Amino acid sequence: MGRAHVLVVAVAAGLALGGAARGDDAGAGGRRATVVARIGATTVTIGELEDRIAAMPPFQRASFGATADAVRRRFLNEVVVHDAILTAAAQGLGLEAKPPAAYEIERARSAATIRAIRARIGPASSIPMEEVEQYYQTNRARYDAPARYQLWRILCKTRDEAQAVLTAAQREPTPATFANLAREHSLDKATNLRSGNLGFVTAEGGSNEPGLRVDPAVVHAAQAVRDGAFVPEPIAEGEYFAVVWRRGTIAATTRTEAEVTPQIRDWIWKGRVKKETDALLATLRSERVRALDASILSTLDLPVERAPKIGQ
Repeated sequence: MGRAHVLVVAVAAGLALGGAARGDDAGAGGRRATVVARIGATTVTIGELEDRIAAMPPFQRASFGATADAVRRRFLNEVVVHDAILTAAAQGLGLEAKPPAAYEIERARSAATIRAIRARIGPASSIPMEEVEQYYQTNRARYDAPARYQLWRILCKTRDEAQAVLTAAQREPTPATFANLAREHSLDKATNLRSGNLGFVTAEGGSNEPGLRVDPAVVHAAQAVRDGAFVPEPIAEGEYFAVVWRRGTIAATTRTEAEVTPQIRDWIWKGRVKKETDALLATLRSERVRALDASILSTLDLPVERAPKIGQ
C-alpha cells in the first residue's frame, strides 16, 4: 500500500462517517451495516465503530472530544484507521508469518481464550456461601492444626545406657552437649547427626520432617513436661530406650470459616477455570491434533547457545 493511497483512504474514511451517520432512513440494521471506511481489504461499519466507542469508559471517551461528532471522527481516524493501516502494512510484509510475531499472535489468542473462560465463570466473589461452607467442612483438616512439639531424641540400645546419656545431658543442658551425645550414642542414623532433632511432632507421631514417624509414647511422655525440659526417665521405644528433650511447642490453631472464605473462593474459582480449560484443550486436541510422534524430536538439530558468564 503506497503512502498516497494510505492518505486518500484515511481522509475518505473520515469524511464518510458524517454522511453515513445520517443514513438512518435505511433502518437500524441497515444503518449499522453501513461502511464508513475501507482500508485495503478491511471494512469498518457504523455498528462496529459504535460498539468499540461504547466499550470505552466515559473518561476515556471524553478524551476524544467535547461533542459526540468530534468523538466519532477522532476515534475513527486516530484509532480505527490508524490501526488498520498498520495492520495492512504488516500483512503486506508478511510479518504475521515470521516466528516472533506469529508466536506473539498465538499467545494473544491463547490468553484471550483464557480470559473468555474466566469471564464466563465470573469472579471468585460470586461463588455462593453454600459452596464455601461445603468446601470448608470437607477440608477441615487444612484449617484445624493440632499442637506440635519440637522434640530432640537420643535412641539407646539399653535402659542403662539411656539413663547415663540422660544424666550427662541434664548435667550440662546445652544444644552442643546434646548434639555430641546424639552423635556418639543414638541408634537412629537418620537424626543422630542433627542433634536427634525429630522436628515438630503431633500427638499421633506425625512429623513435619519428610518420611519421619515418631512413636506416640515418646510424644505422650514429652507432653508431661514443659518446654526446655527433659523427660525425667528413659522412654521405652520398641526394643530400645529414648532420651527425650522437649525443645518447644506450636500451639493448636483453628481458622474459622469467615477467616478463610476469600481463600476458599479463590481455590474453587481456580479449580473451575482449570476444569474448563482442560476440557477445552481435550476437545481441541481430539478435533485438531491428527498425529503426534514425540520420538522424532530427538532428531532435531538445535543450536546450543553458551550461557554468558556473569559480568559479560
